[in-house]
Amino acid sequence: MSTPAPQMTASPFAERLKGKLEPTPNGSVYVDPTKMEWVKSQFEKIWMKVLYRNDEEGEMTVLLKWEPGAVLPFHKHPEIEQSFVLEGSFYDHDGICHAGQYVYRHSGSMHETRSDEGCLLLAVYRKPNIFFNTAGFQKS
Repeated sequence: MSTPAPQMTASPFAERLKGKLEPTPNGSVYVDPTKMEWVKSQFEKIWMKVLYRNDEEGEMTVLLKWEPGAVLPFHKHPEIEQSFVLEGSFYDHDGICHAGQYVYRHSGSMHETRSDEGCLLLAVYRKPNIFFNTAGFQKS
């Protein structure tokens, strides 16, 4: 006894595409980092170009340029942090991330980060880091 073939139904996405769709005016924001100046961060030897920032939510996407010997002091991640290394490398107690590699940090994780050779990386933050000896820093 053969089983009848399942009936193919259109996906919700396919159904939406049947209607008249119009692009959202100003729905895309194009950013050209080559036309931006590097801005000194609050940390020695670390420079940045902020590509996206939403202070209300605490979100930020940023290019970071670390000079050789740069150290990001001990801090806590209140939300996930994601970093993709474009040039050079940086590391913490868990490992090293080289050019072409990606690392993410779990919410609540704490560490200090260093770069001996310097690096260029793209970082995505959902909330700002909380640094030791600052308001909001509590050891878990």
